[in-house]
Amino acid sequence: MIVEVRDLTVRYGAATALDGVTLSVAAGELVALIGPNGAGKSTLVNALCGIRRPASGRIDVRGRLALVPEGRHLFPSLSVDDNLRLGAWRRRERDTAHIYALLPELTPLRDRPAGRLSGGEQQMVALGRALMSRPDLLVIDEMSLGLAPKIVGSLVAHLRQRNAEDGLAVLLIEQNARLALELCTRAYVLEAGRVVAEGPAAALAGSPEIAAAYLGLEA
Repeated sequence: MIVEVRDLTVRYGAATALDGVTLSVAAGELVALIGPNGAGKSTLVNALCGIRRPASGRIDVRGRLALVPEGRHLFPSLSVDDNLRLGAWRRRERDTAHIYALLPELTPLRDRPAGRLSGGEQQMVALGRALMSRPDLLVIDEMSLGLAPKIVGSLVAHLRQRNAEDGLAVLLIEQNARLALELCTRAYVLEAGRVVAEGPAAALAGSPEIAAAYLGLEA
């Protein structure tokens, strides 16, 4: 396993954001974490990245983890190329050529300030910046937020390619349950800080309860 989370509890003062959450991601696996706003998905991301300290439980990370954060968090005045290089700040190798090979849409934008890009282009930069660290696991927080379906489809295609060719594992934290369950092979459902369902993504997508609650279909 690249990531194992066991009985994780995270609190903000007296409020419990995560309550005994257990999940895992194996090497080369595509895993989704779905749930409504306020379920605790971003809190889990912060705990995985060491930003939020757990009250109890444990997190084991075996390998390199990189985050594509919600909202992208680029440096708007810096060029695309400089934003990409920041993803390799802990590595000696900061050559961005392989990112342009992986994401050719960024090639004509390499000298443009990131703040002048469209939302989809910025998400491509955020993805490329994370890939600069050559991670074993890519954690993506709300990839589809505010993006047109065509752009989301392009991002999904890139992730599938990286998974197939490089064995990149992905933990996709996503409010768009339909997207997450179509991309990933396994999924967890988080509600009010607890995992309420888990299993193969296809099985969860076929569950009348999950379909009614998250896919907009009648049970």
